[in-house]
Amino acid sequence: MPSSRLPKMELKAINDVEDMNAARRTQHELWSLDEIDPKKAKLPCCLVWTPLPVVSWLAPFIGHVGICREDGAILDFAGSNFVNVNDFAFGAVARYLQLDREKCCFPRNLAGHTCKNGYKHAENGTAITWDDALLAGSHNFGHRSYNLFTCNCHSFVANCLNRLAYGGSMDWNMVDVAALILFRGHWVDSMSIFRSFSPFFLVLCLGILMAGWPFLFGLLSFSLLLIGWFLLGTYCFKNLLEC
Repeated sequence: MPSSRLPKMELKAINDVEDMNAARRTQHELWSLDEIDPKKAKLPCCLVWTPLPVVSWLAPFIGHVGICREDGAILDFAGSNFVNVNDFAFGAVARYLQLDREKCCFPRNLAGHTCKNGYKHAENGTAITWDDALLAGSHNFGHRSYNLFTCNCHSFVANCLNRLAYGGSMDWNMVDVAALILFRGHWVDSMSIFRSFSPFFLVLCLGILMAGWPFLFGLLSFSLLLIGWFLLGTYCFKNLLEC
C-alpha cells in the first residue's frame, strides 16, 4: 500500500480530532457577556416574558416572549411583518431565563456541526454566532403575518432556537418555549409577580362576586381550551401552527 494513503480508521480519527478542535475554537470565540440588568432591559442571551393585556388577566400563564441578543437588546415578534428591537412590547420584562451559548451549534461548515442534525440544521438554516441566528430569524418573521393562535411571539423564539440547534434539538415549538420560561424562568422582582397576577385575581374576585361560581367554571374552561388548542395544534395537527 502506498505510504500516502491512510487506513479508513486513521482518517476517521483525524476527522474526529478536527471536529473536536473546531468545536473548541467556537467555544473559545464566545466572548464574555455583560451582567444581566433587568431594570435597564439588558439581558444578554435570555428568553424574556411579560404579561399580555386582557389575555393574561384571564389566563396568567400566557404572556408575550422575546429573545435577547448578546448585547442584551430584546427582539420580539410583536405584529405582522414586524420584529421589535430593544423596545419590548406590552411592558417591562417580568421573567427571564439566560441560555447557555455552549449548548448551541455554530458550524463553520457541514463537518463542523456539534449537534446530531447536521443536514437538517444546514437545510433549515444555521448560524455561526448567537446574534447571526437571531438576525436570520428576524428577517424571516419580518415577512410573516401575526396571529395569536397560530403564528405568534413564541413561534419566533422557537425559530431562533432551532437555528441555534439549542440543546442539540431542531424540534423547538411554541409549547416548548412557553414551558421553558414558565418552569425555569426567574422573576425580576416582587413587583413583577404582583403585576403579573393581580389583574387575574381582581377579575376572578369580581367575576365570582357578580356572576357566582359559574364564572369560575367558565374561566377554567377558557384556560383548558387555550391549553388544548396549543397542545393539539403542536403535537397532533402540526401543520396547523406552522407559520
